[in-house]
Amino acid sequence: MTWRETAPPPLTEARNPATHDLDELSVPELVDRITGQDRQALLAVRAVREDIAHLVAMGVDVVRGGGRIHYFGAGSSGRFGVLDAAEVIPTFGVGPRVFVAHLAGGPAAMTDAVEDVEDDADAGALDATEVTQADLAIGLSASGATAYVGGALRRARATGAATALVSANPSAPLGAEADLHIALATGPEAVTGSTG
Repeated sequence: MTWRETAPPPLTEARNPATHDLDELSVPELVDRITGQDRQALLAVRAVREDIAHLVAMGVDVVRGGGRIHYFGAGSSGRFGVLDAAEVIPTFGVGPRVFVAHLAGGPAAMTDAVEDVEDDADAGALDATEVTQADLAIGLSASGATAYVGGALRRARATGAATALVSANPSAPLGAEADLHIALATGPEAVTGSTG
């Protein structure tokens, strides 16, 4: 059973009253409405800047100690982890495999929807078997309830690795699975279901 079958949807997937009529707007009105909602995300990031600084410090300590930073995510959240892990190499001159992205469903899920992989905690745990106690595991989950991410965080924590969760749900069920939970109170998405 998934959280979708047992609990109300997380706030990120609730209907956004400010954007319920997007299909009735002109293109300029549509763009204006969505960019107005984007401001909410920026304010949410600013509100947790101390937690973000703490996570950055955790990552610096891990890399200086010879460890690696692992991202675990599914859908859009996981794809952002893949993009970040790829970008740190040319942007910051970090060696390959210092930042490692684990995407539920594997490489095929980067460009295609792979159904039900986000609900597989065992797959997350399996993908986390390469995490060591010298590493940092970061779960990426808009809902904060993705089973794949939970399985990865539990496995990483069992090895003694530092763990963090980045979610858009201050009440994320997986918050208890991480040493640090960065909870971005972004509210409902402008386009329901767009974060995956």
